[in-house]
Amino acid sequence: MNEEKENKVKMQSQTHDKVTFGAERCYTSLCTVKASLTKEEVLRMKAEIRCKEKLNTLAISVMNQWPGVKLRVTEGWDEEGKHATDSLHYEGRAVDVTTSDRDRSKYGMLARLAVEAGFDWVYYESRSHIHCSVKSESSSMGKSGGCFPGNSLIRSSEGEEKPLSEVKIGERIAALDTNGNIVYSEVIAFLDRSPEEKRQFVTFTTSSGRQLTLTPAHLIPVVSNNHQSSEIIFAERVKIGDRILIQDSNISNEIGGFRLRWDSVIDIKLTLENGVYAPLTREGTVLVNDVVASCYAIVDSQTIAHYAFMPFRFFCSVRSSLESASKFIWPATIFAISEKLNSVETNEIDESPEDRRLKPHGVHWYASFLFTLASYVLPTSYLY
Repeated sequence: MNEEKENKVKMQSQTHDKVTFGAERCYTSLCTVKASLTKEEVLRMKAEIRCKEKLNTLAISVMNQWPGVKLRVTEGWDEEGKHATDSLHYEGRAVDVTTSDRDRSKYGMLARLAVEAGFDWVYYESRSHIHCSVKSESSSMGKSGGCFPGNSLIRSSEGEEKPLSEVKIGERIAALDTNGNIVYSEVIAFLDRSPEEKRQFVTFTTSSGRQLTLTPAHLIPVVSNNHQSSEIIFAERVKIGDRILIQDSNISNEIGGFRLRWDSVIDIKLTLENGVYAPLTREGTVLVNDVVASCYAIVDSQTIAHYAFMPFRFFCSVRSSLESASKFIWPATIFAISEKLNSVETNEIDESPEDRRLKPHGVHWYASFLFTLASYVLPTSYLY
């Protein structure tokens, strides 16, 4: 290995302890990845292979780019000490990949697909493969949380359906309140809004034909085959036969116009979609494609996540009151303060202040702060 390049990888993300798997070999040479990693392959990777999700995404991209060609992993976790002392191969954060046909003319596009898949560091380590690595989970947690694709549909307070990509802060969209009723709740922020980003999603199809597409780390209410009561779990843990909560458009009730019911999941598949959107409502829930989902991700507790955002909800209420008052008192001053606060929430500088406020870009600063804090104060069992 080129030690100079390996040191560059170290600069991108500090190394941690080596991952030790004992006598069992984990993802060694000439292992061909299918369109999605199977449970057996994930077990072989022992969950410490922190780049498994990115590898999954890259495998799907390769299949889509070159039908009949698969992703080929030539080196994953190193148990023989062949790399530099601080190599990320010892932590399961680096892989060397090629295509299954070993066509070197494809490696340029393969590197580009690896970048789009979310790898933090990609380069030509040798003529025979592409080297890819990711930052540690603690440093990247706040950058890849729970989202929906932009073509997902929500229902606005005007009764119309519209794609998430068109939703703005301040709009009222369908959500579920604490009493289990469908209400229209204000969108107070986007925890993530990246229209150009490509990400891996999991798509659930129910027996009634409903489809919900969201990231594996997103929380969703479920009634599993093993439990009679509902629970809110990561989308990754949902299995075929489990039931998710849908809005039944065929049966009306007195409160929201339609009643809710549990519908069985009959199909689960991984997909790649462009655009990631994570609206935050005051209720902490949202109906997407007429399916109930949480607004939160990463932390395995709807209650903890909702309470963690309480200061931000209070801040939004105060800001909303000040902006209303600004129509009559100190309009210029309040407007300037509001724009300065909003500038923290977006990296975009080419759009008008109003566009930046209503349609911010990137991960929200408060969400990023909470994700970083969670890695220090919560047990690892609570984190995705």
